[in-house]
Amino acid sequence: MKRPVVIKERVWVLRDEQGMAIDDIDTDQIYHNAHLAITELEKMGQFALGNLPGWEDFPQKAKPGDILIVGRNFGAGSSRQQAVDCFRSLGIALIIGESFGAIYKRNAVNSGFPLLICPGIISQPGKIDSGNILEVNLSAGEVYNHTTGKKIEGGERFSQVQMDVYQAGNLFEYEKTILT
Repeated sequence: MKRPVVIKERVWVLRDEQGMAIDDIDTDQIYHNAHLAITELEKMGQFALGNLPGWEDFPQKAKPGDILIVGRNFGAGSSRQQAVDCFRSLGIALIIGESFGAIYKRNAVNSGFPLLICPGIISQPGKIDSGNILEVNLSAGEVYNHTTGKKIEGGERFSQVQMDVYQAGNLFEYEKTILT
C-alpha cells in the first residue's frame, strides 16, 4: 500500500480564544475516558477534542484529508490509542505539532498515523491560520502555506522507520515486510 508522501489540504490550528497556542493537550482532552468502551474506529471520530474547551464541535467541522496543527506536548498523559484513532476515524490526514507526548507519538507511529514535528509552527500567530491550504512533504519535512505563499521552516523529516511503518499502514504490516 503506497500512501502519499506529499499531503496538500486545508488546515485547522488549535488555538484558544485569544489566538494563542494551546499547549499540553492531554489524551483525556483529545478523547474523553467516558468513551473508552467504544471500540469501533468509525464511531470514535465524533468524540475527538470533545473535552477541549472551544473545540467540542471539531468533529462536525473537520473533513477527510484535513490537517491539524497543534502546540507543544500534544497527547501528554495516559496511553490511550483512541486519542490517535479518533483522528483516523475523521480522516484527518496529518497532525503537525511543535512537539508530542512520547507515548502519543509512539502510538501514532505504530498505527501508521503521520505526525510531523515542526517547532514554532503555531507559537507565532499569523504564520498559519485555520482554513489555510498547506502542502507538506513528509520525507523532506517541508511545509508550504499556499494561502500565504510562505514556506514554514523547521519541519523534521520522517525517519526511515517512521516512513516505512507509515507506508506499510501500521507496525504489524511493516513487520510482515521485514519477515518475508
